[in-house]
Amino acid sequence: MNLFGTLRAPRELLFGAGQRHALGGIAAKLGHRALIVTDTRLAVDADLLALVRRLEEAGLEVMVDSSTLPDVPVESAIVSAAAASGFAPDLVIGIGGGSCLDMAKCVTLLLTHGGRPQDYYGEYAVPGPVMPLIAIPTTAGTGSEVTPVAVLSDAERSLKVGISSPHLIPAVSICDPELTLSCPPGLTAIAGADALTHAIEAFTAIRREPVPGIAQQRVFVGKNELSDHFALSAITLLWQGLERACKDGADAGARETVMLGATLAGLAFGVAGTAAAHAIQYPVGALTHTAHGLGVACLMPYVMTWNAPLIRDELAQIAHAAGLGGPDEVIPALVSLFERIGIPATLRDLGLEEDRIDWVAEQSSGIARLIQNNPRPLNPHEMRNLVAAAHCGDRSRLN
Repeated sequence: MNLFGTLRAPRELLFGAGQRHALGGIAAKLGHRALIVTDTRLAVDADLLALVRRLEEAGLEVMVDSSTLPDVPVESAIVSAAAASGFAPDLVIGIGGGSCLDMAKCVTLLLTHGGRPQDYYGEYAVPGPVMPLIAIPTTAGTGSEVTPVAVLSDAERSLKVGISSPHLIPAVSICDPELTLSCPPGLTAIAGADALTHAIEAFTAIRREPVPGIAQQRVFVGKNELSDHFALSAITLLWQGLERACKDGADAGARETVMLGATLAGLAFGVAGTAAAHAIQYPVGALTHTAHGLGVACLMPYVMTWNAPLIRDELAQIAHAAGLGGPDEVIPALVSLFERIGIPATLRDLGLEEDRIDWVAEQSSGIARLIQNNPRPLNPHEMRNLVAAAHCGDRSRLN
């Protein structure tokens, strides 16, 4: 038995209610001129303004960039980095949801190494370390606070693209579930479903031969002993807390449970990677302009049905983690959970036109780094069948 495992994580990870108040002391040890990257809504939020005051009280000069847009258009990162260059920050702090954290990663990268985001697409294209980055999530979903990935939208390619490098992992992450208490039910559901999909895809990803150097050749190495540990813990926590958090946003215990689950899911997929559900969502999201979490969650039961013959052991372990009776209960229970929190059941419900199925299948098949991570291979015909099944809502076509 080969107990191969690998883990990439922030140098320091703080989790717990009230931990955001440690920001001033942490930041003062990392820099003197802090650029805060956030969005227009959070820029006037009382919590963010209090954090700015704590930074200033700790002796830092602070500039706030509130220009983050959903899905981080490539050009917006270029503009923000150029605007911040005159301030000459030596520390970047991302505060917000996944888009804010990904924007902070991109801006940090451009301020450190110059160029354009396009120069760094793919894996291991970042030439070296970036200036210190602190990530403070205000939603519980993407896991960007602990991952080596920044996702942007590229209008020229009509798709989302990724920059993947261990250098993008924040130096410090502060996960304070109190910051998620004001998150509305719909966003809580989307973000939490995204996190659960991260955990499931990481746990069911392909297991590669652990040749020496694999983690230096690939950012996503596939499932391994360490990623499995975090993924299963995340599944347990998210299954316990997600519906509760959606029904009662003031339930502090549920908020803690979901945020911890989302962070652990990020630690899992940050090395194991995601797979077909994420590959298909990229073109679907580009066409429908729907939230990433909606797309991957909608697709997850169909992808799991396709993969089921090769992941029986994993389904049994997921069933145990979720408190279910056995592996055959996992996919129906996931469908039911997602239905209860408002996740669309089909790609048609997301707004995908039937005549775009072929294009989506073609584009999905081209996202090799994710398709190669899927435990059951998908040739172009099989991919088309999978997308069509997810469009009409017929999982029996995948058995």
